[in-house]
Amino acid sequence: MFCGSQTGGRPEYQQQAAELGRLFVEQGHSLVYGGGQVGLMGIIADAVLAAGGEVVGVIPEQLATKELLHTGVTVMHRVDSMHARKAKMEQLSDAFVALPGGYGTLEELLEIITWAQLGIHRKNIGILNTAGYFDGLLGLVDHAIGESFIRPGHRELLVVANTPAELLERLQEHELPTTRKWFQTEDS
Repeated sequence: MFCGSQTGGRPEYQQQAAELGRLFVEQGHSLVYGGGQVGLMGIIADAVLAAGGEVVGVIPEQLATKELLHTGVTVMHRVDSMHARKAKMEQLSDAFVALPGGYGTLEELLEIITWAQLGIHRKNIGILNTAGYFDGLLGLVDHAIGESFIRPGHRELLVVANTPAELLERLQEHELPTTRKWFQTEDS
């Protein structure tokens, strides 16, 4: 799960994060996320925990402060860096979901899409487009496809929905497109 350390300026962001957390538990999923107790990260973690689900946090030591670290999660992995965080989250996750967030969320989402494009993983990637939050990014992706910087078939690496229930349903049904593997995974 990639999402903001802020709650954002619309109540829908918080509402959909909490709803997604509840649906995770109802459908038998655990949450792997960035380990924070603040922002949308804290909201979804708290929702999963309140519904009786498992929450696995992955946080860099530099962010594992009293103010940021969620002390109530099921398991907390402390890692050395942001890069190690993303690698550990990829290892622990069966799929990825991005909720609204800032630079960190966007960077994590784009890196995990790139890893799928390169064949480093074959896991579904979902975008919860709450209140059209990701419309600009999706427009940029479509523009890059039109300008021949992204292969058209690679648009299918992304599963996009406007509600948590719709997103989880689409992720369940989605089959990743075949991508050309640029190198062997152990070389990465």
